[in-house]
Amino acid sequence: MSTSLRIASRSFARTALLRNTNSSSMSGAVSAIPRTALSVRAYSTQNSYREQRQMPRTSNAGVNPGILAALAAGVLTGWYFYSSDSASNASSSWKKANYHNIYKDIADLLEDEDYDDGSYGPVFVRLAWHASGTFDKKTKTGGSDGATIRFAPESGHGANAGLDVARERLEPLKKKYPHISYGDLYTLAGVVAVQELGGPTIRWRPGRQDNKVAVDCTPDGRLPDAAQGSDHVRSIFYRMGFNDQEITALAGAHALGRCHSNRSGFEGPWNASPTAFTNFFFTELLNNTWVPKKWNGPFQYVDKESGQFMMLPADMVFRTDPQFRKYSEIYAADQDAFFADFAKAFTKLLELGVQFPEDAPVYEFKTLE
Repeated sequence: MSTSLRIASRSFARTALLRNTNSSSMSGAVSAIPRTALSVRAYSTQNSYREQRQMPRTSNAGVNPGILAALAAGVLTGWYFYSSDSASNASSSWKKANYHNIYKDIADLLEDEDYDDGSYGPVFVRLAWHASGTFDKKTKTGGSDGATIRFAPESGHGANAGLDVARERLEPLKKKYPHISYGDLYTLAGVVAVQELGGPTIRWRPGRQDNKVAVDCTPDGRLPDAAQGSDHVRSIFYRMGFNDQEITALAGAHALGRCHSNRSGFEGPWNASPTAFTNFFFTELLNNTWVPKKWNGPFQYVDKESGQFMMLPADMVFRTDPQFRKYSEIYAADQDAFFADFAKAFTKLLELGVQFPEDAPVYEFKTLE
């Protein structure tokens, strides 16, 4: 991502920060945006493709049975080693990808003045989130392993409307780096977006395997419904294995991006800096007076003062539910605490249900600045 967009995003964030600080009725100051850690540590749908080794057709007439047995054994032995080698190559192909180069190339895809607020970052975070947030800890199904979000019917679920934009934006990199799986590419794109838009360093590791055909797509309804309340929010996140603190931290990602009436039905940004990763979701949520929006769309809230920012019914539970609010107040007052907890919860989200190779390294990437 170019320096110009980062500067613009952070300038925008500082303006909103001053507005929040001046209007704050909470105890505790809203912290400034810290610098991202710089330490180095190391859709299209694919067609089904299967190679089959064919045994030659032979006539049994005049052939010694012992020779036939030897030939059969030889063919079967060859097939065994061929199959084992192919499986081994498929499971270890992730080792051939240069993830530092892929990180840089994803970052270079973020900025686009003709798209939304000028950055694909928010929709990359949403893609990573929705690819991973289908996990069910009881059935051990769903999650980013398999990358089933690129197949129908999962790609067409209502919660995934508009994510074809993100997948298509990333598709050239899948062709450039064929050894990275779609599951790794989509989750890494979320990591890049969080970090390059000013958020915390996210620990990430490769090794997800892709389904080649549309199998194991998760049923609709596993992602949060923005029109629901606290019982629904807990049901969705508890199914994945998150607690109230982790749920609240993950909700803070709504500092990024906006809703679109042609996708979710809802409309508007959560704050004044939708391309900067901050704790502004919490400061706006707690500091503003929220009133129902008067329009022909689904029920949502807007801030009473300006009418420019919005909150979803599911967002409001982090203000009204006592347990969720406890953490919201902490994160509104201390951005560093939010960043630390979000980084842990986001890594956990991206790894749900994934059986990583034992030798998969953990990366903490440098930002491009």
